[in-house]
Amino acid sequence: MANPHDNMTPRLPATLSDKQFNRFSTFIYDNVGIKMPHVKKTMLEARLQKRLKANAIHSFEEYGDFVFSSEGRSTELIHLIDVVTTNKTDFFRESGHFEFMVKTALPNVLLDRGDVLRDPVRIWSAGCSTGEEPYTLAIVLSEFAAGRPNFRAAITASDICTQVLQTAKTGIYPEERTDPIPLNLKKKYLTRSREKSKSLVRISSAVRSLVTFKRINFMDDDFGLSEKMDIIFCRNVVIYFDKPTQQTLMKKFYKQLRPGGYLFIGHSETLSGLDVDFKAVASTVYRK
Repeated sequence: MANPHDNMTPRLPATLSDKQFNRFSTFIYDNVGIKMPHVKKTMLEARLQKRLKANAIHSFEEYGDFVFSSEGRSTELIHLIDVVTTNKTDFFRESGHFEFMVKTALPNVLLDRGDVLRDPVRIWSAGCSTGEEPYTLAIVLSEFAAGRPNFRAAITASDICTQVLQTAKTGIYPEERTDPIPLNLKKKYLTRSREKSKSLVRISSAVRSLVTFKRINFMDDDFGLSEKMDIIFCRNVVIYFDKPTQQTLMKKFYKQLRPGGYLFIGHSETLSGLDVDFKAVASTVYRK
């Protein structure tokens, strides 16, 4: 007679074999550009467990078959990418970049451009995560525009992860996340939630209106951006890519910039060793 408790035995978590790890890591590299060495197997297993649970799938082999099927590619692939991408950012992170932009990059861009009324200064926050960087840019540009009635700016903010883009679009953050923002700018550009118990703040509508969010995969042949950029911020992103991928991406960034445009990368990153035409003009700042 069957034991009635047999079906109540908890199912053990799936384990990721080397074969399946190689299958997923190869796909992630080919489609997202992120290199996943074997030491990240445990991390990948833990992150993919969430997707197995969400789909009521009980093995990585079954999940792989699903996500690489035509149905999975249209419905699940985006969630796979969401769980494997790393998102870490802060307001006014690496603040020296914003000072350089205001004091050097923007004046030079305006000098080169001449008639700023014809077209706004265009800035791309590439790999924007939950939005702190593009909103920092928008605050800094709003301050720069004070006393410059002819100055206009437009910010494109992109990420491959749909979840962080949804957060970014709201412009709502826990109040402690905004600690790096100077107090005078907080008073000017942030609004506290009416429900004090929630300790939430929202970026002002004037600042949010400067930013347009888009999902962009750096591995795509075309970024889907019709306008050339004056400034690109892509910081603490390419550190996850190998040299050939970095090389390809930087050439695409170079093409996306107007002549004289600026590229800002993270302080732990460098273009050294890459065959690109950018000229270093400051620490981790390059010009076309």
